[in-house]
Amino acid sequence: VQLQASGGGLVQAGGSLRLSCAASGRTFSSATMGWFRQAPGKEREFVAGISWSGASTRHADSVKGRFTISRDNAKNTMYLQMNSLKPEDTGVYFCARRVGGRYYYVEDYDSWGQGTQVTVSS
Repeated sequence: VQLQASGGGLVQAGGSLRLSCAASGRTFSSATMGWFRQAPGKEREFVAGISWSGASTRHADSVKGRFTISRDNAKNTMYLQMNSLKPEDTGVYFCARRVGGRYYYVEDYDSWGQGTQVTVSS
């Protein structure tokens, strides 16, 4: 599966953005997926994950109550709705397919897309 993230941009603190992850290939609808982010000088970190059906989701503590992951298998697309954005949410956001058994670990994902830049100004 090939993935392309989009929807990033520059937003003021307290604002909202919705990221999209468009997938090509027929395996998307059966894959558990995730969003990660990477700030300058920091390691890539888990943001949110979603099961193939969308019935199960997981969000990092740092974004709980503010971000919501979802997917539309008919459109081969995953989303990340980001509300109440903070400057510390700034980074490049990536989508990826989970191939291992854990949501939080980078090494359990493949098919990383190019990423989309999110910048939150204070």
